[in-house]
Amino acid sequence: MKHAFPSFVKFLAVALMALSSFAFANEEKAPAKADAAKGSTLFSGGDASRGIMACVACHGAAGNSVIPQNPKLAAQHEAYIEKQLLNFQGPTRNNAIMTTIAKAMTEEEMRNVAAYVSAQKSSAGEARNKDTVEIGKKIYRAGIAEKNVPACAGCHSPNGAGIPAQFPRIAGQHQDYTVGQLTNFRTGARNNSAQMTAVSKRMSDEEIKAVADYIAGLK
Repeated sequence: MKHAFPSFVKFLAVALMALSSFAFANEEKAPAKADAAKGSTLFSGGDASRGIMACVACHGAAGNSVIPQNPKLAAQHEAYIEKQLLNFQGPTRNNAIMTTIAKAMTEEEMRNVAAYVSAQKSSAGEARNKDTVEIGKKIYRAGIAEKNVPACAGCHSPNGAGIPAQFPRIAGQHQDYTVGQLTNFRTGARNNSAQMTAVSKRMSDEEIKAVADYIAGLK
């Protein structure tokens, strides 16, 4: 009777080689580490040869937009920025300018830009409507119980800093931009967050404006 041990050793060697090859293949597929320096270059200068306009034109120096309709990106979480750029490539978030730019970018470039803007310091905003600031504060901190609207602070944190990889930073964001996005969630024009769609549909225009104004003053 032949001894089975040599055959087992041969089988084990082949199995280990297969596992090593699998691990190596997975390692090769791992995304490259984000390069904030490259992200800075693309953010500031774009790449006209591929139809990528400079982000700074709309989002301001270091991601601090001075255009009320365009969001401040400085200090925003990397994962959130990357997700939004990917969403602009598909049907869930459509914007004529951003969709064109996002479709021209590689995922590596998205990670690089996200790494750059997330490391920048965000400029402060301020609430402008003293008549509604208390209403906005109440909605942000406690929600609207009778409409089943949860407190914004529950996801975006009491100071608006958000939770990395889960919920975006919104502190100091332009009132007009926040109003626009909540309205888009409500109408379905923006459809990349089931939670925000449900919440915004329960809010009136006045409530949206009040909470957006309060958010602008968070630091």
